[in-house]
Amino acid sequence: MSIFLWGALPYLVIGLLATGLAWRYRYDKFGWTTRSSELYESRLLNIASPMFHYGILFVFLGHIMGLFIPASWTDAVHFDEHAYHLMSLFAGTAAGVLAIVGIGMLVYRRRTNAAVFHATTRNDKVMYVVLVGAIFTGLFAKLTNSNIHDGYNYRDTIAPWARSIFTLRPEVDLMAGAPVAFQVHAVIGMALFALLPFTRLVHIFSAPVQYLFRPYIVYRSRDPRRLSERAPRRGWERIDSGR
Repeated sequence: MSIFLWGALPYLVIGLLATGLAWRYRYDKFGWTTRSSELYESRLLNIASPMFHYGILFVFLGHIMGLFIPASWTDAVHFDEHAYHLMSLFAGTAAGVLAIVGIGMLVYRRRTNAAVFHATTRNDKVMYVVLVGAIFTGLFAKLTNSNIHDGYNYRDTIAPWARSIFTLRPEVDLMAGAPVAFQVHAVIGMALFALLPFTRLVHIFSAPVQYLFRPYIVYRSRDPRRLSERAPRRGWERIDSGR
């Protein structure tokens, strides 16, 4: 089971993610969207959506830093393990709570607004369950294996395992020895990546980067006094028949 979970399953997920994205782009370009429901309700959405997106963004950046930046790199810039632990504990918890509260408000909005609820698919419901599960188990694993003074150093076990996947030499024993809470979080996280191409979460691969480089749009207002002086025009112009 350990060989399957930590040696084979990651590659199955990566393969499903890549083929799913290719299939979705090839056969469902018009469905490559968030299916926004802003027209149905915007007041609560304008609060919950930024909370969730900022929270999940910082959660993602925290995972990138924790899993793919070796401890030797942070030590080289005199950022010791205890300082990293405190940052991970407080900043990571704050980001996770922000994401949980945001997605909780989004789920509440979908359940209480009839128009939004009817626009919710089974696919969306599965996605919400797995997404909340991934965030919650991550918070649970961190808080139950850490305190303000010390905590489980996943950068010595889970992080090398994650990096070893991309070198095609998965170090299964490192992940097999991790606390069960972190193992559950990893499995649910892989399930989320496997589902990603087939849900509205696919829009994370369509970030509007081109907006950063597009030219400015110039808006010019008209002088209302000049408009009032202009003679009204006919709604229809006579067509010259050539007679």
